[in-house]
Amino acid sequence: MKRHLGIFLRGAGMGAADAVPGVSGGTIAFVTGIYEELIHSIKQFGPSAFVAWRRGGLPLLATHLNLTFVLPLLAGIAISLVSVAHLVVWLMEDFPQLLDGFFFGLVAASALVVSRHPADWRWWHLLPLAAGLLLAHGLPSLMPLVTQLGNPDLVLVVGGAIAISALLLPGVSGSFLLLTMGLYGTVMQGIRGFDLGLIGLFGAGCLIGLFGFSRLLSWLLRHYHTATLQLLVGFIIGSLPVLWPWRELVRYQLGPEGQMIPLDYRYLTPADFAELTGDPARLPAVVALMLAGAALVLLIGRANRPATSRNRDGADKEEGSNA
Repeated sequence: MKRHLGIFLRGAGMGAADAVPGVSGGTIAFVTGIYEELIHSIKQFGPSAFVAWRRGGLPLLATHLNLTFVLPLLAGIAISLVSVAHLVVWLMEDFPQLLDGFFFGLVAASALVVSRHPADWRWWHLLPLAAGLLLAHGLPSLMPLVTQLGNPDLVLVVGGAIAISALLLPGVSGSFLLLTMGLYGTVMQGIRGFDLGLIGLFGAGCLIGLFGFSRLLSWLLRHYHTATLQLLVGFIIGSLPVLWPWRELVRYQLGPEGQMIPLDYRYLTPADFAELTGDPARLPAVVALMLAGAALVLLIGRANRPATSRNRDGADKEEGSNA
């Protein structure tokens, strides 16, 4: 029961993070120590599940799908998404600097936590790190191309596949990619209003992206573990500018429904932000929330480190005995 509650709370954290443009639920999963179990569990949903069911019925199927992990996690994500949607909209409209400040500290500290994991780092691991940085920077500028698909239903399906794939990547925000695709407001309103047609189309896209991308990530983690971790660090670091609290939108385009899709920002100092926009910079409060976000991640990372070390030691001993 204690494990189930812990997984549920991690899912709630993932759902809350994914409701905020610029933050990734994958970051929360990584920091709280469930990232690789999440990826490998998602991968199990496929043809192999049918084989497990044929061989051992529901008990073996439940074990194969790791349902004791998946079900409480999904419950936490779903409840958090529905309940946090109203709070996030309010914070984004009335206190954007405070919200960005907290998550900037959280994501920045996440990069530090992730970078501690590789024990066999080599100089060539700078290549996947750089690739992650470039992809995190370039993905949002490509997302408006999705709106050119024409068919609104197809746009929702493709948007769902992309957004859910981003959920699995620390540092890449599915919500922010939805925002750049011009779908964020539509999807959030559909979730809040229980629009079953919209939710069905978007959910179908999510399933396609989830099953396909989880298999790719699982393969990468098995065969190129350290390089994949460095790629994820690059994603996390590359996402930080999106969360800088004092920025000014300098380039945008209008979506098919007239909504504004951000394309480029100018990043300012707190003083320049206050002078140019006329809005208060709220520097003390923002810095305090940055530190709070960073402290939260570092504390969680420290709490998870002994368990991770024990798991690795056990795996090493098992491999040694098998040899």
